[in-house]
Amino acid sequence: MISIDLSQKLKTRGVENSCNPEWDDELTLGINDPNQHVTLEVYDKDTFTSHDPMGDAEIDIKPFFEVQGTDIQELTNGTEIRRVKPSGDNCLAEESRIIFSNGKIVQDMILQLRNVESGEVEIQIEWINVTGSSDF
Repeated sequence: MISIDLSQKLKTRGVENSCNPEWDDELTLGINDPNQHVTLEVYDKDTFTSHDPMGDAEIDIKPFFEVQGTDIQELTNGTEIRRVKPSGDNCLAEESRIIFSNGKIVQDMILQLRNVESGEVEIQIEWINVTGSSDF
């Protein structure tokens, strides 16, 4: 199970009997402050006891917000808008690319889990405009 926290908590469904679980869940967060990191926590799922933490990672969403003013009308599918390198400010396991894909700006990331011997989580974020919300 993955839990995401940013003044709101979201959880994926549990994946049973897998050493390499795949969730393929879509979660939607309302983010008001692009300077705040999103915390992702991974837990195992226990039936009779509390779920055990299996690691965590912080997602630095600021680089993703910084490209939102990009004029996408002239971009072709697969165009790279920006690269984000692993650093002390993020939990990236490898370089991440922000690209234009199928009419959307998306960022694929492989996050190195902290507070665990080893582990990675692969995620994708995309921008969704919500009617009545303010853009950054």
